[in-house]
Amino acid sequence: MNRRLLTALMPLAAITLAPLAPSAAAAQAVPAAKPLPVGTCINMGNTLEPPTEGAWGGKPASKADFARIKAAGFDTVRIPVRWHNKSSDKPPYTVDPDWMARVQQIVDWALAEDLNVILNSHHFDPIHDDPLATAAWHGGVWKQIAERFNGYPEDTLWFELENEPHKNFNHTNLLATLAPALAEVRKLHPTRAVIIGGENWSGIKSLETLPLPDDRNIHPTFHYYDPFAYTHQGAEWTKPDMPPVGRSFPTAEDRAQLERDVAAIRAYIARTGKTPFMGEVGAYDAHIPLADRVTYHRMITEAFAPTGIGVCVWAYANTFPFYDADKRRWLPGMRGALGLKEQD
Repeated sequence: MNRRLLTALMPLAAITLAPLAPSAAAAQAVPAAKPLPVGTCINMGNTLEPPTEGAWGGKPASKADFARIKAAGFDTVRIPVRWHNKSSDKPPYTVDPDWMARVQQIVDWALAEDLNVILNSHHFDPIHDDPLATAAWHGGVWKQIAERFNGYPEDTLWFELENEPHKNFNHTNLLATLAPALAEVRKLHPTRAVIIGGENWSGIKSLETLPLPDDRNIHPTFHYYDPFAYTHQGAEWTKPDMPPVGRSFPTAEDRAQLERDVAAIRAYIARTGKTPFMGEVGAYDAHIPLADRVTYHRMITEAFAPTGIGVCVWAYANTFPFYDADKRRWLPGMRGALGLKEQD
């Protein structure tokens, strides 16, 4: 999730990934790679990715959070982390040791609850302005992350190199920009799952042209906030072109678009042999009633379920929340919308 979401994303809600015709799909189909077993996943939003932990209305993470998430039936947690303001931009790009220790503590808490963990770099702001000039710094940070988590289980801890490439960080320079980070990871983690998302905030459209390294343990991801005019209505951080409040869901076109997007995922899997996962999906709670958010998540979950992709909802307890931290309860209906039990 980004706090400075460019309004240029809004038209993407109306753009589809054109599904291949059956004959073309059959001609281009390649053997399927083993999907990353993301399952049902939740983002620890507004926790470690703001400028300071728990800013933007969030709260610091606790060990109890991960016990609660596991008990609710989730398989995976995605832990977004801001690194650029916790590291030097000069070699050797030293990460604040207290910050690294805190990130490790949170990862350890999640793993101790038998949750899969997606650890990422989130809001590494300079990389979106000047990707290639920032690549060495970004890679130097990942060198330290790779060292800190050396020896951790490969089947439950996965690395996502950078969240939502956008602005000047696009498919023309994506692989070159991420090359230093991937090289540092592969020195110590030659077969650990590494996740890469595409340009334009990793919207579903980005999968059409997403370049990936020749590495069987690279896994593609995309984010789904469609229709953007619905999911981000009244979201202050999208000003000056903030979607107006009052947009309903689903319209007839919303239903048709969702069908096309599901077809696009099927076509991507057939064409590449790789199964992507949905790294973020959600609807802003400030102006959308809870019952409508439940409907949105149920429709998205049920529509994409036949494709076999994992889904990471945004977010646990702040901004698009599933859990009410003040009332200490899961929001009614939200877990059920994902196919989880609605136990207390």
